[in-house]
Amino acid sequence: MREITKAQITIGLLAFFATIWEFILNKTQPTLPEIVGMISLQLVLLLILSYVIIALLEWVKVFDLKTNSILTLIVLVTLKLLTIIKLP
Repeated sequence: MREITKAQITIGLLAFFATIWEFILNKTQPTLPEIVGMISLQLVLLLILSYVIIALLEWVKVFDLKTNSILTLIVLVTLKLLTIIKLP
């Protein structure tokens, strides 16, 4: 497996596990199909986003793969946390 593919999958999974706690600790009581559906959808979304962001950063060739991976993880977690925060 190529290094970029390993980085994309790893970053997607790290972002998933870093942000899934909000859904698990949510105050409402969703049903089991809702839980499975939301967790699956979030995993797929974060994997796709990590693939796209790392591919774009590698295409631009500004940083190396490790730096691109860290930047992608920060962006994914920040985007997810911004969707969690409810502004008045």
